[in-house]
Amino acid sequence: MDLLFWGLTTGIIGKILIGIAVINVHWHIIREKHIDEDVIDALKRERWVAIIGVMLMVSGFFLEIMFYGYFTL
Repeated sequence: MDLLFWGLTTGIIGKILIGIAVINVHWHIIREKHIDEDVIDALKRERWVAIIGVMLMVSGFFLEIMFYGYFTL
């Protein structure tokens, strides 16, 4: 294994952790219920956008790994 593989791997782990943190914050704000209903609706939509973003990061990671020859189907 070389530095490119480890760089890609640690980069995706960092991105996923940020995405999970955003999703977690949105979940706590939605449960608080002291916020306007419009804000709660927007947070619910943003939560799904964040989940899709994390899934795209993971799939992009695997595409990069396959491109560089570290992983084959």
